[in-house]
Amino acid sequence: MVLGLVLNLTLLLGGCQGDTSFPSRPITFICPWSAGGGTDQVARQIASQLEQRLGVPVNVINATGGGGVTGHTRGALARSDGYTITMVTAEINMLHWRGLTNITWRDYRPLMQVNQDNAAVFVRDDAPWDSMKELEKAVLKKPGKLTASGTAFGGVWHIALAGWLTEAGLPADALSWISMGGSAPSLQELMAGGIEVVSCSVPEAISLLEAGEIKCLGVMAENRLEDLPDVPTLQEQGYDWTGKTWRGIAVPEGTPDDRFQVLLDALRDVVESKEYKQFLEQSGFGYAARGPEAFRTALKKENQAYGEIFNSEAFQQVKSQRYGPMLFPGLLGALGLLVVGTLVVRGQLLRPVKNAQPYTQRRLRRVASIFGAVLFYLLLAEVMGYVVTAAIVLAFLFWLLDVSWRTSLPLIVVLVPLTYQVFGGYLRVPLPWGWLGW
Repeated sequence: MVLGLVLNLTLLLGGCQGDTSFPSRPITFICPWSAGGGTDQVARQIASQLEQRLGVPVNVINATGGGGVTGHTRGALARSDGYTITMVTAEINMLHWRGLTNITWRDYRPLMQVNQDNAAVFVRDDAPWDSMKELEKAVLKKPGKLTASGTAFGGVWHIALAGWLTEAGLPADALSWISMGGSAPSLQELMAGGIEVVSCSVPEAISLLEAGEIKCLGVMAENRLEDLPDVPTLQEQGYDWTGKTWRGIAVPEGTPDDRFQVLLDALRDVVESKEYKQFLEQSGFGYAARGPEAFRTALKKENQAYGEIFNSEAFQQVKSQRYGPMLFPGLLGALGLLVVGTLVVRGQLLRPVKNAQPYTQRRLRRVASIFGAVLFYLLLAEVMGYVVTAAIVLAFLFWLLDVSWRTSLPLIVVLVPLTYQVFGGYLRVPLPWGWLGW
């Protein structure tokens, strides 16, 4: 038991005196969209090249959910130590206008924009429509009956399709949008017959397109794409509408300048490399490279534009959402207050125990101490790190519950490293390094 404690302390002290160069440990690369989609493909290509230049693993984590809320929020709220980067997409300028999150582009420090693609409309190869005009007639015949997807509700591909519908003089919900985690699951559902239409970029659908499984009815670009010279644009088919998305990489606001510069130099080297450009060309992705200042200016300008779109009358149906971001936390909080209030009214929370006069005060002190321990962890975990903070909190709680040191000490020695390994290793939930990370 004592030997185990000594070894843990030795490792901690050794880590504090270790190599302080950056980066000295793996980097987490957050992708807000599902594996297999266009954003995921670009992220993994960049990650593999960053590993070669930075000399440490760059692990892509698909933090999906909430129409991009989960990944973008996780990236923005990550520790600003340079060890978490995020593949931000156009949704970062949409989500807050829809009331789904308070996170905006201002919570990030932009590194570079690395890609840009136009939207296109796809259907199964055996679908009865061969143009956007024919699809429009089908929608008019069955308003709200045909289904479509490509991303989450209110995502960039949804807005692109809703824009076409509005331009065609149809309601934004004339095609029923089925919310999904990205283009990959949407295309799978299209092939399975679960939906009739997919709106996404050409690179995301290129494999099915080349295999003859699907067909493209039109691209939302100013000019025809080189990869699809026979597919007309929407403008050629009578619709004055274009739709596009972009992908870029950013770090949390407050990331130190020296670490920011290391990441920027490596990323610029990747984006300007022949290997990356060949990947984009072979996969059909559009090339775009903007440095920090140009990327920041573009984010600000686009955010204002999306604000006008989502506040316009035409997009009110797209903007609406059944549940807000605080609904479930609010319900849980209300339920907790209801439980506490019920116990107080019934006298069970403060009920004394026979032959134990100070028991009530002791119980209240214990409750207050537990809240204090949680507050201690929240305030100091980032500074001291998970291992040290968790060990102190666990030792305090064992003492509070009258657990003997013979039992508590070996439990601390085992449980703290074990929980770190489970969450930080297997589940890939980044835990604070504190002093060890600096």
